[in-house]
Amino acid sequence: MKNLFFSILIVSACSQPLKDLSQQSAKEIWDADIAMNDMAAKEGFNKALLAFADDNLFKPEDGEFPIVGKKALEDHYDGKEGTKGISWSPFKSEASSAGDLGYTLGNWKYVTPDTTLYGMYYTIWKKQADGKWLWSVDGGHNMPGEFKMNQ
Repeated sequence: MKNLFFSILIVSACSQPLKDLSQQSAKEIWDADIAMNDMAAKEGFNKALLAFADDNLFKPEDGEFPIVGKKALEDHYDGKEGTKGISWSPFKSEASSAGDLGYTLGNWKYVTPDTTLYGMYYTIWKKQADGKWLWSVDGGHNMPGEFKMNQ
């Protein structure tokens, strides 16, 4: 009985820091997602995506082959001014128990002079050795209107 008590105590003590690490990482991912949106509003979408991109990224492209690697993304955006008309906001973030990998899910909105488009996105984030979060997979799709996630 004494061994069982100590086993439960050790498992409980070890699991709490992992939960805290996961929750802290999910908050950091949320903040990185918002910071990337804020940068896109000021400096353009392309510049923001590149600033927060992992070297080994994977970005599906509708009707095209996916973009693989940051260098390929730089080449894809070369000479193209990124729009400042797109904005997004996460509605969910989660992180691994190790606190080094996670994702955000959210809504995006693209405003042009004559129309507004809506969609949802997913972004997978990877923590770097320096503690910075960079996205490694980013994608999404269009929707017919604005979507509100019930939480």
